[in-house]
Amino acid sequence: MPTKDERMMAALIYILSLFTTFIGPLIIWLIKKDESEFVDFHGKEYLNFLISYAVYGIVSSILMIVLIGFVLAPIVGVLALIFTILGAIKAYEGESYRIPTVFRIIK
Repeated sequence: MPTKDERMMAALIYILSLFTTFIGPLIIWLIKKDESEFVDFHGKEYLNFLISYAVYGIVSSILMIVLIGFVLAPIVGVLALIFTILGAIKAYEGESYRIPTVFRIIK
């Protein structure tokens, strides 16, 4: 079971992402990844999530040409918000949560 400090740092990765999409989570992950396997897991999971949903957002934007992107873009945004909140909750509870629909690029 991860310590309370590790759980807080892992949850902070997701919470900071709501305000500083890339920089805040990256800084926490780079500082704490060698100290905690739990924070390392959630840092990698968030960065994979960010990459995946950036791709989904770009594809949705391109598909706006054929109008289906106007339906997909809000869905991608809502899913990103929901999975960010779920990730923060699971990290604070001490669980290793794997976000669905994410490309696992950073291992």
